[in-house]
Amino acid sequence: MASSVISSSPFLCKSAQQKDLGFPKPSQISVHRCQKRAISRKIVSVMAPQRSSSATGSVKTGMTMTEKILAKAAEKSQVVPGDNIWVNVDVLMTHDVCGPGAFGIFKREFGEKAKVWDPEKIVVIPDHYIFTADKRANRNVDIMREHCREQNIKYFYDITDLGDFRANPDYKGVCHVALAQEGHCRPGEVLLGTDSHTCTAGAFGQFATGIGNTDAGFVLGTGKILLKVPPTMRFILDGEMPSYLQAKDLILQVSIIGEISVAGATYKTMEFSGTTIESLTMEERMTLCNMVVEAGGKNGVIPPDATTFNYVENRTSVPFEPVYSDGNASFIADYRFDVSKLEPVVAKPHSPDNRALARECKDVKIDRVYIGSCTGGKTEDFMAAAKLFHAAGKQVKVPTFLVPATQKVWMDVYALPVPGAGGKTCAQIFEEAGCDTPTSPSCGACLGGPADTYARLNEPQVCVSTTNRNFPGRMGHKEGQIYLASPYTAAASALTGHVTDPREFLQ
Repeated sequence: MASSVISSSPFLCKSAQQKDLGFPKPSQISVHRCQKRAISRKIVSVMAPQRSSSATGSVKTGMTMTEKILAKAAEKSQVVPGDNIWVNVDVLMTHDVCGPGAFGIFKREFGEKAKVWDPEKIVVIPDHYIFTADKRANRNVDIMREHCREQNIKYFYDITDLGDFRANPDYKGVCHVALAQEGHCRPGEVLLGTDSHTCTAGAFGQFATGIGNTDAGFVLGTGKILLKVPPTMRFILDGEMPSYLQAKDLILQVSIIGEISVAGATYKTMEFSGTTIESLTMEERMTLCNMVVEAGGKNGVIPPDATTFNYVENRTSVPFEPVYSDGNASFIADYRFDVSKLEPVVAKPHSPDNRALARECKDVKIDRVYIGSCTGGKTEDFMAAAKLFHAAGKQVKVPTFLVPATQKVWMDVYALPVPGAGGKTCAQIFEEAGCDTPTSPSCGACLGGPADTYARLNEPQVCVSTTNRNFPGRMGHKEGQIYLASPYTAAASALTGHVTDPREFLQ
């Protein structure tokens, strides 16, 4: 039986054990044959939720989503938390910072002339230190290019012209957003990446987690990894999402990081469900799963549904098999939240769990605002910021830096009309508000980077940021102070020059 955790938070429902925790309610899709938009989309099999899977066998003891995915990948009928199992990997991602090291270990251990296990299951995405004159950073991309050519890696999203990112049609930008946009995220699969925020992909109902260079070198040669099956914590979020809240508020306040701390989910799965989760777009779900690692989580996962399938099947023709937690699955803890009662929050320096209501920080004077990263640099993040700027009809009082996550996001910023803004695009609204011009897509200043990185904190300033970490030195200067916030809160703060509750402009 799943234990019920009753937190001291006033937003937690006290009847966690009195409500039905089973899911999913409707019949579930066992296998999807996903076709691109030009081809008719088709569900080839529909089965009841309590099904026997050819991969996992007859269910004797209920398993969670993560346990089912890992059991299938290990070719086992059953796994339980604590099991050490060899897992077959579906996708391995690496980038310019860790890729050279991972390939170096691969060659050292398997031989200079060794070939990777599958050149079509490896995704290499330069994104961290790209638009810089730093020669060592530039060399990292060159090294990756050499390895990818040698190994015939199919999915290498290269960049050669640093002067104009648009001259590089293969270049994408931030790896965690590009993985989704390019169809590499699929329900039921195992996706590993040499980056801690690889957990973002759990939004698609898959097991996704970050690994180190040594493990990645082994995966490059074998396609396998030894994993310990994590126990699962379940977070049930119900209630109508207030118009002034975003997923960033949920992960900071509800999940949860402020509730269980930055170590509360260490080597555990964080599974999200409930009516609020079902109402979220894919990009908002990505934001939620992106920051589970800030609570120590091994992975985050959300049950796939029609929203998931619509997103995925428009981006890949690879078939996939979604899985769901059994009704009798064992969870080590259940948390319930009434989202309708939540308020906008921020994480104060210098930790993501240093939670405070945005309105409680109204006296904090800021020097700048940063909107970008895998957490807060997606199309909907910029749409939200533009919506608030348009509603306010004012100009920003502090420098406001805009860093789209990918080329596609950058194009959306300039092409898509903002709802309710009379046909204006985000770019037009940002210009009217006095923001900096949206820059080249990359990780930017989220993790500091070389001194010439755009919008890097080179002085001990106070910044409201839509990024994911606010440790000392994270965005550059070790004495810089970073307040993590949603795009709404970031935009509102830019207009006042202080940390500001977005309700001042949205209501």
